[in-house]
Amino acid sequence: MQGLHFSSALDAFGGTGCVSYMLKCHDKIVTYNDYLRFNHLIGLALIENRATRLSDSDIQFVLRRDQSDQYGDFIAFKFSGIYFTDEENAWLDTVAQNIARLQDDYKRAIAYYALFQACIIKRPYNLFHRKNLYMRTSEVERGFGNKATWDTPFEEHFCKFVTEANAAVFDSRLPCKAVCHDALEVPGSFDLVYIDTPYLNRNGIGVNYFDFYHFLEGIIDYESWPKRINEKRKHFPLKGRRSAWSDPTQTYHAFEKLFERYADSILVVSYRSDGIPAEEDLVRLMHRVKPNVQRLHYGEYKYVLSTNGDSRELLLIGS
Repeated sequence: MQGLHFSSALDAFGGTGCVSYMLKCHDKIVTYNDYLRFNHLIGLALIENRATRLSDSDIQFVLRRDQSDQYGDFIAFKFSGIYFTDEENAWLDTVAQNIARLQDDYKRAIAYYALFQACIIKRPYNLFHRKNLYMRTSEVERGFGNKATWDTPFEEHFCKFVTEANAAVFDSRLPCKAVCHDALEVPGSFDLVYIDTPYLNRNGIGVNYFDFYHFLEGIIDYESWPKRINEKRKHFPLKGRRSAWSDPTQTYHAFEKLFERYADSILVVSYRSDGIPAEEDLVRLMHRVKPNVQRLHYGEYKYVLSTNGDSRELLLIGS
């Protein structure tokens, strides 16, 4: 975003928080937004949080099973043989419930962040899109993945990610915040809005992050998780929550509304050259609210599970 002059920015589809964190490091007033609750907690831990870190005693509290408390066993009961081993599931049940008992919002967010990263790194493809524990446990020759990482104990991964998160916390001395809204409903105005929506390929097949990471959404809603499960599917995702951004019949209109909502801001859109809407459609839509539209193309980029090698990263800047 070199050459653009702005003080405040909205990261409308914040995801992992890497763009928001970069902007925070460059002394911008940042609002991180994501409609997934687990991602919002990442933003809370690393963007909004100015100084709070997890102490050694906090870590011990999270990892220790309190014999005087009663613990649920929903993960061990429901997800046996699906994502993690039985021993790992029992560990997750304990830690998920202990994290929920932390009193400080930022400490809780850091602990969840570390737990999310530990869960993701131990998964084939880093996703929860299918029942495939066998890919980790089968004694076969492997052409992908890192079995050493998969077999590393959860506790070791968790502590490593807590250390990383603690080191990443800093005070920019500017007000940054993390919110959890539909991108069209974020309150306030911003000098710049960064837009990195879920991708729809030329065949209309989209990336449904709610389905890919439903397990993490469940972890932070542990008490209500059993009522939200879709029992008809083998990997037990959460019910519902389809997005216009993963529907080829709705995404064009969704971009149109998004550009209109933030017409007074500099618009920066990250997409792919072969997506829906097509590049020319996005340029035309942006021109409705911005007199100047710059397009930048970058090298080929292959997404996880993607078989398309022709796609290039596309950046549109409307001012």
